[in-house]
Amino acid sequence: MNSSDFQAVLLKISDQLSSEELDKMKFLCQNVIGKKDLEKISTGSKLFQLLMERGKLGPDNTEYLSERLLNIQRHDLSDKLFGLDGPGDGGDRPNDTERAKLEVATQVIAENLGRSWRKLGRSLGVTEVKLESISKRHPTDLEETVVELLKEWRKSRGAEARATQLIEALRACQFNLTADKVEDKLKTSGH
Repeated sequence: MNSSDFQAVLLKISDQLSSEELDKMKFLCQNVIGKKDLEKISTGSKLFQLLMERGKLGPDNTEYLSERLLNIQRHDLSDKLFGLDGPGDGGDRPNDTERAKLEVATQVIAENLGRSWRKLGRSLGVTEVKLESISKRHPTDLEETVVELLKEWRKSRGAEARATQLIEALRACQFNLTADKVEDKLKTSGH
């Protein structure tokens, strides 16, 4: 992600912050930006500029801002930051055969994984901030939570996403029964 694309995303986020939300963001950033500087801030873009100057925000450093957006319940704006720091940037997609395998794997994993979905997420390299965002979006539906987790992983991996990587991650987490079920379903479905 180049800096002009990153700044365009920040501008979109800034435009969608209400003045009350901006005040909450400023409050949450007091430990990084002094009160005197915070008093001068009237827009999200000015806040983001100060965060960049203080090394808390950049194209490859979005976690601090993302956490603050989650704190003010703006999961939608936090999500805009994701895909900025993944290797695939979500732009590329696997070929049709691999996509079909990933769909089968996602279905089986969602049906079988349950409460240990965070462990799999960490094994796949999904950030804690993203795991928290997914958890808040689907607090009671574990299947939807797992589908969302795997969708985010696939987006971050882009064309590099493979069903075999999911199976390896399941085995690394000692979810061997689920891994076996994925492999069996892939064989019976002709993949």
